Amino acid sequence: MGQVTSVSQLSDVRPTDWAFQALQSLVERYGCIAGYPDGTYKGNRAMTRYEFAAGLNACLERVTELIALATADLVTRDDLAVLQRLQEEFAVELAELRGRVDALEARTAELEANQFSTTTKLNGEVLFWVTDTWGERAEARGEPQSENDRTEAALGYRVRLNFDTSFMGKDRLRARLQARDIPNWSARDLTNTLMTRLGTDESDPDDTVVLDKLFYQFPVGDQLQVIIGPQGVEVDDFQTVLSPFESSGSGATSRFGRYNPTAYRGPDDGGLIVQYKPAKQWQINAGYLAGEPENPREGNGLFNGEHSAFGQVAFEPNSKLAFTVNYVRKYFIKDEVNVTSSTGSFRARDPFDGRRTTADNIGLEAQWKLNDHVQIGGWFGTTWARPEDGNNDDDDDITIINGALTIAFPDLFKDGSLGGIIVGVPPIITDGGNDDNLKDPDTSVHVEIFYRYAINDFIAITPGLFVITNPNHDEDNETLWVGSLRTTFKF
Repeated sequence: MGQVTSVSQLSDVRPTDWAFQALQSLVERYGCIAGYPDGTYKGNRAMTRYEFAAGLNACLERVTELIALATADLVTRDDLAVLQRLQEEFAVELAELRGRVDALEARTAELEANQFSTTTKLNGEVLFWVTDTWGERAEARGEPQSENDRTEAALGYRVRLNFDTSFMGKDRLRARLQARDIPNWSARDLTNTLMTRLGTDESDPDDTVVLDKLFYQFPVGDQLQVIIGPQGVEVDDFQTVLSPFESSGSGATSRFGRYNPTAYRGPDDGGLIVQYKPAKQWQINAGYLAGEPENPREGNGLFNGEHSAFGQVAFEPNSKLAFTVNYVRKYFIKDEVNVTSSTGSFRARDPFDGRRTTADNIGLEAQWKLNDHVQIGGWFGTTWARPEDGNNDDDDDITIINGALTIAFPDLFKDGSLGGIIVGVPPIITDGGNDDNLKDPDTSVHVEIFYRYAINDFIAITPGLFVITNPNHDEDNETLWVGSLRTTFKF
């Protein structure tokens, strides 16, 4: 209640007063107050005159409603007389109450007219991520294997705010703000292998807030969608990713475990994507994305710098089966080579020591839904990479493969929860072309298990553990373990 302005208005209406008993009788007869949890009217408690006026106003409205519904015979003449007398005795309070309601309605209308936007929706996600690794640092990049665990438990975070605006009802302009600081375990002085990277593990300088995404999506007819954007448009954003572990905030706890890294990652930031759905069971996606479209310097920019050009066909014959075939052609400029998108071995990521590189990638993916609680799937990817220095032939091509089998348990123990098992081989060079020394000597195996427990629709906790045998595809390296506890807040 608002602050009263007269001392006389502070007088309470007590249960022994005539007015109190009269209102109580009206409430019991017409059911015009139901504000208490048990639906009863507390007839033994005093109330202020304004509280009384609010109850009286409710009864007046109820009786008026009955009369309007042609049920006036339910209202007796005696009750009408009582209401008339109560209105006269509480005329001041009723007038002020109605004035306040009118003012509140006016303020509400003003807020609706001047709100941030009638077409913009805000949603967000916050991650708290506790993580640690166990095992000896791997040998790679000239760094020897350590004889002890050099890492400590760490706590990181990521915050995302998405602003989605629609101008026509079926279109979307997305702007995403992001701040993050989650440790990257692959650093030389930590595990020294890309295979220990988390599902998301990057940091923005000085914890700054950055514009992470900016794109516009709109339909052309009933079957075609067009996406164009200058910032944060990624290869996986608008392709059909069958993996139930795709999300960096709610899926697998490892980078490799989310999906095929060579088919769904690459040089990307800005460009154009189209989605075409010729039939219910089919979808075709294609796009071109540049790594630094805003850079006007020679050897960079929208068309002459690093980029990814891709196409995908997705087929879902029924509600239980789905398949995809991907092709991605990637081009990397000098000293910016990342063929495997920071997964697998270091030599697979940059096999030609920083020379300009082209990579052709094929990806196959399948998912089979056995029932509502078990889903089996996996992927296999092949990459053919070659240096681009003007003196190359087909013998210079190297072959990189990766693959995984996955088992998902949707709604495990509780609706909205998810259990996951992943067993796979991170990207590995199996054919060094005309240089056998480029081949990875051994084979690493990635084994991961996690469980996302949904506390409610907005909060989930995900403990996870993944194990890397023969890190960097080198049996001389000891097994590494990566554990984490991720808390996800969505709003």
